Amino acid sequence: MLVRRARPADVADFVRIMGQHEVYRNLMQLPLPGEELWRKRLEGLAEPDRHDLQLVGEVSGRVVGSAGLHPAPQLRRRHVAMLGISVEPTAQGQGVGTALMQALCDYADGWAQLLRIELTVFTDNARAIRLYEHFGFRHEGTHRAYALRDGVYADVHAMARLHPRPPQAAWPAEPQPTTPTP
Repeated sequence: MLVRRARPADVADFVRIMGQHEVYRNLMQLPLPGEELWRKRLEGLAEPDRHDLQLVGEVSGRVVGSAGLHPAPQLRRRHVAMLGISVEPTAQGQGVGTALMQALCDYADGWAQLLRIELTVFTDNARAIRLYEHFGFRHEGTHRAYALRDGVYADVHAMARLHPRPPQAAWPAEPQPTTPTP
């Protein structure tokens, strides 16, 4: 399995994955995604000043999953990013989600100055909840009737993960004064 940054050439893969009912029903996406929508999103993510990280997971050269970290736009929440992940139904349970989550958490912890990663997950998505808990996400609350899904208002859990070892400054030790010996 290969994890890499998404690129504009992945448009058809995003349309294929996000167009599957089993996928979009568990996301905040809408049915029937178009290529133009995903082209604009992926081209926007490639802009130099964007701090989003959008990854894909490939198995045998085929994109079967995607995951992203999207920084909060507010100044006072610059230490926070929202996480989104999707895995094609035929590739679920094969380690794709785990590999994508590991890459996102490694990036968040080692490079992105993120203290907190947030997500929402439909309360009946047990497989996803187990994956998030495995990576240290904790349940913080439940939003009732959060989103319309298949014609029914559905609940979601709010989950978040705090950096397990928040970075510290590595200042050199202060020189100790020396006293002359007689």
